[in-house]
Formats: sequence, structure tokens, C-alpha cells
Amino acid sequence: MRYGIHLPQFGQASGPEAVTKAAVHAEELGYDDIWVSDHLAVPKDAKYPPTAYIHEPIVTLTWAAAVTKRVGLGTSVLVLPMRRPLVLAKMLSSLDLMSGGRLIIGAAAGWLREEFDALGVPFNERGKRTDETLKMMRACWTEDPVNFDATATGGQMVNMRANPRPNRPIPIWVGGMSDAALNRAITFGDGWHASGSNTDDLTDRIAKLRAARPEEDFTISARQHWDPLGDSKGDDVDDMKRQIAEFREIGVQHLMLQPRQRYADDWHRSVELLWEMTRDA
Repeated sequence: MRYGIHLPQFGQASGPEAVTKAAVHAEELGYDDIWVSDHLAVPKDAKYPPTAYIHEPIVTLTWAAAVTKRVGLGTSVLVLPMRRPLVLAKMLSSLDLMSGGRLIIGAAAGWLREEFDALGVPFNERGKRTDETLKMMRACWTEDPVNFDATATGGQMVNMRANPRPNRPIPIWVGGMSDAALNRAITFGDGWHASGSNTDDLTDRIAKLRAARPEEDFTISARQHWDPLGDSKGDDVDDMKRQIAEFREIGVQHLMLQPRQRYADDWHRSVELLWEMTRDA
């Protein structure tokens, strides 16, 4: 099992110093990768995400890349239809090149209708826009020149050059629990990235994915929100260890942990406790 950790990207624990310290700390502890989330705007009374104070994910991950050397860099998850495919392809290929090939792209179609409305992107077109963005990014990363007719997202590339291209295939882990998301992972993905689900939710879905994509390098990843600090609202450490074992048994290869964020010091204590827990699980 490989382990990632979510950076303090939002709320009171966020900011340039907090991200720098957290990225270095995670790398020194031995985590395989560090992760960020994606929300550009949040309704005032939304129950989730818990705060609208969220740093932009690609900028945050680039900042973290500059202060680290080994640790992988992941997005959990980029909402593809909210962005122009060509711009996104250029940003991600540049980040992967400048970080020495450390990027993992968690990507999905999104779910927050108001966010799409704020961007002027039709919510009911997000599926086909996501598929087209995945295909167009791959074209930009593998073809020179690029020829691509973007019917869903608009634009046309005819004998266009979009260099520099990444030095390796950037892995894309498709997120989402719906049948459409699973089919997208099977068709376009190098893995699947589930969010906040228990083993009961994952077992049948993993079986479907493995039937279609049995290759070992098709990665099954899950994201979990855990609070190991042990206060009155904390999660039980033994229970978390049991859950890790269960995830491993059903075929999860990568677990991304998101500690509860209060203040920066709490984040660091949580990350250390979670790391110790994974060593014993």
C-alpha cells in the first residue's frame, strides 16, 4: 500500500508558510505523495466544502513542488470541465516537467452546480466536456503537431504545436463513484480515485474496474478524511488501522489521507500520527 497526505490548502491552516512546512514534513516522513483539492467558488451557505478559503490547486502544488525533491504531487481532484483543455494541458505538462516527473492527475467531472454557473459552464454537459478534455490533453502531450477538433469545449487545433511535452505519460486517476465515472476510468484512466467511501461502497466497483483493467499499473486509490488527534471528536486509531487492512484486502493500492484541519500545528501532529499508524497497519 502506498500512502499520500492532503496538504493544508484551505482554512486557518493554509498559506505559503504552512504549505511549505507541510510539504517538506510529508517528504521527510516518507509519504509517497502530497495532494490538493479543487474548488474555485463555493456557495455562501454550503455544508461542503467546510470553507470557501481554498488556494488554487495547481498554484499550490507548484509551490509545494519547488520546496521538495522526491515526493509525488497529486490533485484530488481537478474538475476538468471547468477549465479550458489547452490551457490546462500546458499548465500540467509544465508542472510535471519542472518537478521532475512527479505529477499524478486526479480528475473528475465535478458535482457543484453553482460553481459551474459561476463559470458559465453548462452543468449538464460536464460529462462530455470531461471526456473531451482528457482526450485533448493526451493529444497535446503526445502529438507534435496537434490536430484536434474540440466539439464539446470549443476550439480547433490544426497543425498546432503545444510544446514542451512531458517526458513521460502523466498518470490520470479518474475520480467519481457513478457508473459514468467508472466507465470513464476504464476508457481513459491510468487508475481510479475514490473519495470518502467505505469498503462496502468500493468492493463491487473495484471488481468491475479490475474485470476491465486487470493490469497492475492501473491504480486503485481511495481518499479518507481521518482525525487521529484523540480528542472527543477524534477517530479511533485501532479502527483506522482495521480500515486500512480492509482497504488493502479489497484491492486498494493507494490511500490518500486527509487529516482534520484546525491549525497548522494540529495538521503536523495528525500527519505524524497517521504515518505511525500506517507503519503498524
